[in-house]
Amino acid sequence: MLAGIRRRFRPHSVLWLTFMWALLWGEFSAANLLAGLATALAVTLLLPLPSIPGSGSGIRPGALLRLCGRFAVDLVVSSVKVATIALRPAPVPPGAIVVVPMRVQEDLVFSFAVTLLNLQPGGTVTDLDIADRKLTMHLIDGSSTKAIDREIARVAQLERRLIHIFERNG
Repeated sequence: MLAGIRRRFRPHSVLWLTFMWALLWGEFSAANLLAGLATALAVTLLLPLPSIPGSGSGIRPGALLRLCGRFAVDLVVSSVKVATIALRPAPVPPGAIVVVPMRVQEDLVFSFAVTLLNLQPGGTVTDLDIADRKLTMHLIDGSSTKAIDREIARVAQLERRLIHIFERNG
């Protein structure tokens, strides 16, 4: 049990959360700092976050910045595509439900992929199979196999980027 507490205790996180608590209350008094320290200890010990994957060798910051830029571009493109579908006088294209296999190894990276996919308009992850590393997606445009294949390729490209950023075997 003591080893688990030692593994969860992260001094930098405790100090940062204590500082943020004091900023939240707008005053650096002894009572606020003590309350912030107690809250930070409770959060870090009772609600531990998983460690970032990568076997301790860190993430690739340049690739992460490129992913952020690509995500911003994809966000604008997909928003325009959904707006075009919604505003054009033609009928709405049929949707599609697809199952996409994923190659990511880490649960946290898998959740990053799902989060990034759900933040973009045009498709929603509706189900996760964590054990088999598959996700089920609803696509707004399932009018052709070409449109479906394009979305699956977009998911595969996001997956490759995340593997390159976070997983050492990528």
